[in-house]
Amino acid sequence: MDNKMKSLNQLLFDFDYKQNFKDEDFYVSKSNYYIFELIKKWPNWEKKFLNIIGDRYSGKSHLVDIFLKKFKGIKFNSSSLNNDNLKEIKLYENIVLEDLNQNIDEKMIYTLFNIIDQDNKYLIITSVEPIVKIKFKLNDLKSRTKNFLLAKIENPDDDLMFALILKNLSDRQISINKKLIDFIIKRVERSYDKIFEFIYKIDKISLKKKKPIDFKIINEALEE
Repeated sequence: MDNKMKSLNQLLFDFDYKQNFKDEDFYVSKSNYYIFELIKKWPNWEKKFLNIIGDRYSGKSHLVDIFLKKFKGIKFNSSSLNNDNLKEIKLYENIVLEDLNQNIDEKMIYTLFNIIDQDNKYLIITSVEPIVKIKFKLNDLKSRTKNFLLAKIENPDDDLMFALILKNLSDRQISINKKLIDFIIKRVERSYDKIFEFIYKIDKISLKKKKPIDFKIINEALEE
């Protein structure tokens, strides 16, 4: 590996990508611009209940961390929400509930919604699919999901793919040529999950062969 690789910031400047990195190294592109701008507009939202939708690794947690750093609040995971947490939220105006899915205590979530509504607080929920499409059994909970403002992180565009690949390789102390990144973008599936999976593959092959990443290694990873 090239131990003399440039810092991520320098690479981003070299490739004219630095200007789109915002808070906490969050890269803003057409794919996530709407939701990034929306969270900055708090408390001037259409509704007090917001659902951030996006695939794994799309940056949902990153966004809520940026929000909490700026506006303060408390965060819980939906699968582990308990009665003690319900007492804690009394102290906060902004509540974040991450990774909402079907495998949750529906009565607990419904109680949370009621408390937040009654106390006029704000709620952000992150999920892979829109909350209105999650098949809850509790009818009262289903009804409450209609009160959410929905904001989706779209599949990554070329700019975001470039930034994600560059940053993840840089985090692994891997230097790579711009032509190689462009080559990857044209061939890897346009999803956050697949991008991270592919980075893992080329890193593994590169380490095994004890060679820097090149077209041959990339093609080998594509064929796996």
